[in-house]
Amino acid sequence: MTPPGSAGTPIRLTAAALAVIAVLAAVLLTLLGVGIAQAGTGELRIPAAGTTSLLRLCVLVALAVHLGELAGVRLARDGPLPRRWSVPAALLGASASAGLIVLFAAVSGLGLTTVYGTREGKLLLVTANAFALAALCAAGRRPGLALAPLAVVVGAEALRAHPEPSSPAIGVTLTVVHLTGASLWCGSLLYVLRTMRLREGGRDVLVRYARMAAWLFAALALTGTCSTLRRLPLDVVLTTAYGRILLAKLALVGLASLLALTARRRMLRGGDAQAPARIELGVLAAVVVVSALLTVVPDPQWLMP
Repeated sequence: MTPPGSAGTPIRLTAAALAVIAVLAAVLLTLLGVGIAQAGTGELRIPAAGTTSLLRLCVLVALAVHLGELAGVRLARDGPLPRRWSVPAALLGASASAGLIVLFAAVSGLGLTTVYGTREGKLLLVTANAFALAALCAAGRRPGLALAPLAVVVGAEALRAHPEPSSPAIGVTLTVVHLTGASLWCGSLLYVLRTMRLREGGRDVLVRYARMAAWLFAALALTGTCSTLRRLPLDVVLTTAYGRILLAKLALVGLASLLALTARRRMLRGGDAQAPARIELGVLAAVVVVSALLTVVPDPQWLMP
């Protein structure tokens, strides 16, 4: 006679194995992605590009998980809630930001005190401290207070990504909206799916998420298009690492959008929408990986006249 619960063990082991394989693939792509994208472009090699990309990925994941949890709690409302991941996520973001400071010092040959005086070093220090403060807020009685330091993280990342001398306010604003929307889309879906595993059905939670996701997608499409037109000359899309990675990101976002529409259609018909939603989450995870690569490759703006 088969012991109770043993039938589900192979399924759980398979899911765990797939998760490990997916994580290893993401790490490998993060470490090698910049070099692959730069092949044949003639662009200068970026020192420690793989390590930088991996640390940037940790920052983006930490932001998405924490922001998504804050939004997910509101979407879930009453009922059982999954274990909070916000504290370890914020600590991961703080550690990754600190690692970027150390890496920057090692690559540039500067001392830490000198690095803190540079624009990049100051912004990384602000990010690390903001994540640390967010972890303290998340561990307290009012975890919602972490929203303020997380907003500082978003602002610092937007400033880091747009050092252009002309119209920097436009670029910073676009990145703030885009980064916030992307983090909420991915992080909230993760929290919603975790919540649904604890509840019988839980369709109402997914319905509320779908309404929010529609607005997030609109904001992402608008800000992403504007940022691309500002940063990337169309004639170098295929001949620069930035252009190639951006095309991969657009393809993944398009796939995630189709999966989101499929899940929404199934919900409206009363069917099971969790399967396409889980695949959508996997695609969004790939989008985060590709986004981390975009923060490391050379800025194509230098090609503009």
